[in-house]
Amino acid sequence: MSRPASLSGPVLRLILLIACAHALVHVYELSLPSVEQNIASEFSENDPIAGKQLTGMISTCWRFMWGFGALVAGWFVDRHGGRLMLGIYLLGCGMLCASVLGLYSITNITILMLLMGSFASIYHPAGLALISHETDSSTLPRALGLHGVLGSLGIGGTPLAVALVSQFSGNWRTWFAIVAVPSFLLAAIFFWQARNHAKNKTQHSPVSDYDDGSQAAWREFWMLVLVVILQGFIYSAIMSFLPRYLSTTFQPEANTVVASTPANDTATQITTGNLLASIVLLTGCLGQYLAGRFARPEKLEQQLTLILFGNAPFLFCMALAESWFRPVAAGLFALVHFMQQPVANSLVAKYTPPERRSLCYGISFGLSLGLGSFGAWFAGYSLDDRMTYGTLTLIAILAGIGGLALTRLSHLPNNNG
Repeated sequence: MSRPASLSGPVLRLILLIACAHALVHVYELSLPSVEQNIASEFSENDPIAGKQLTGMISTCWRFMWGFGALVAGWFVDRHGGRLMLGIYLLGCGMLCASVLGLYSITNITILMLLMGSFASIYHPAGLALISHETDSSTLPRALGLHGVLGSLGIGGTPLAVALVSQFSGNWRTWFAIVAVPSFLLAAIFFWQARNHAKNKTQHSPVSDYDDGSQAAWREFWMLVLVVILQGFIYSAIMSFLPRYLSTTFQPEANTVVASTPANDTATQITTGNLLASIVLLTGCLGQYLAGRFARPEKLEQQLTLILFGNAPFLFCMALAESWFRPVAAGLFALVHFMQQPVANSLVAKYTPPERRSLCYGISFGLSLGLGSFGAWFAGYSLDDRMTYGTLTLIAILAGIGGLALTRLSHLPNNNG
């Protein structure tokens, strides 16, 4: 097997900078799930079912805008450039995080989460398109693997950081004020880069072999979108309540929402859920690295299909798991699930024309995370973990079947015209 090509110094530095912005978008994403039990306790008057339904709806609002906002963001990125739009995304999210300190109405918090999801939606079409234009088919999977590792660090590190901040401050709002600081710093860097890049447009820049004007593969692209919508539903359902799911690790027979809510949990159990969620989600870093390391342009469809089917057995284990087996099952799921991202994102670049690359990433993420956001609503209203994760198992199998169809399409003559 051939070794993946290395990334040059300037490209590697750019990718690392983009990857830091990627880490932050997932910090924003995981901030709400990490404090949702605190919000439920504060605003649901100790009604466990109403509390979980409330935070499920708020999470759906955030994720819905995070998804469908990417459709509009992709259009703007194609016209104004990825660096400028990344700066806008970071500045907007930073300002909204800072404003959480002054909000004590659930209506205002919900509106703020809608707006934060809208600004966060800029990241994926901007960051991924920028990476795809600066790499070629041999280096893109590895670049996306590195990009994904930092994203997974943001995902996995957030529950741990929230737990530590909550222990010292006793106020979940403090976390949002803290995370605003790196947002402002990174926004300044991207605005500076956007200004310099505009001045130096005449200088040579690398051109990806995905940008050589070759024919777009639209039927494969839309089949890929269908697959990632199903994956987005699974992702949203699990990520919105993973700390809650894991907070019952040391409670026997904790299979229903009533046993895992703030009304019955102590602050220690909530903290335990966040700490275990960090450990579980950090296994996604390994999955991202392995996928980026071993992905090959000529085998991407087959590799994606294996990953899609690989989700199913671990979701089924999550449905049945009790006690200490919960973090084990969830960790194995995270390891496999996060392998999908470098592979699927490489396929978007493979199937789409360069002049519409940002828009196509916007479509992919918009539909995946927009329609997928209803996974949070589903999980919020589901009162039994067996039903929740059993249903997600079936969806994972359906996604794998979609992967088989995608593989078949990729071997047929291209008649997209």
